[in-house]
Amino acid sequence: MAVVVALGAFLMTLFGGWVAQRVTDRRHLVLGLAGGLMLGVVGLDPLPEALEAAGDDVYGVPQALLLFVGGFLFAHVMERLLAVRSAAHGVAPGDRVPQVGLTAAAAMVGHSLMDGIALGAAFQVGGGMGATVALAVITHDFADGFNTYTITSLYGNARRKALAMLVADAVAPLVGAASTLLFTLPEELLGSYLGFFGGALLYLAAAEILPEAHHDHPARSTLLCTVGGVAFIWLVVGLSGG
Repeated sequence: MAVVVALGAFLMTLFGGWVAQRVTDRRHLVLGLAGGLMLGVVGLDPLPEALEAAGDDVYGVPQALLLFVGGFLFAHVMERLLAVRSAAHGVAPGDRVPQVGLTAAAAMVGHSLMDGIALGAAFQVGGGMGATVALAVITHDFADGFNTYTITSLYGNARRKALAMLVADAVAPLVGAASTLLFTLPEELLGSYLGFFGGALLYLAAAEILPEAHHDHPARSTLLCTVGGVAFIWLVVGLSGG
């Protein structure tokens, strides 16, 4: 059953990427929406789950929050290292580094894989739990597909690479759900991953996507798209019962 439901996530991911592809003439609006979706996904979905699942405090700080900060710093360090490496090969400062986009998209694929694992684990618990997680995964996979294509393209990667990452992101929940027929991921490990991933995603939204969205078009419509993206994820979380 989990694999069948994951087919819905597969289609929703592709649909999200298709929408991102079709509205390239309004790039600032696409980026504004992508930033809002990413901010909503971080703050309203994985971080609360991570805080519940990621084990005890470490020196008075929840383990999930430490990993959240670690993920943020990791994304920042990786971007700087790639930028320095590119500068050594003649890339001008401020130019987009394609490898950053591919690395970020790969993180999105990893997240979708974990979505599939969570989906399979939920159906192992029971049909009701599975249905709740299925609603959350399928609806927010639209945002995953949208963001995966947008991030890959933003950093100057060719369209074929953006499409390849989109397809990989769409297939990942199927692989994750199927894998639960063989094993079950410990809850604490899943919570730790969600905390780390949330920090990395927040860095991309706050330091890259949103500044780029408002750079050439500091319009009210862009801000509204960002707020709308957050509201959409809030709606998804509410409908899925948190």
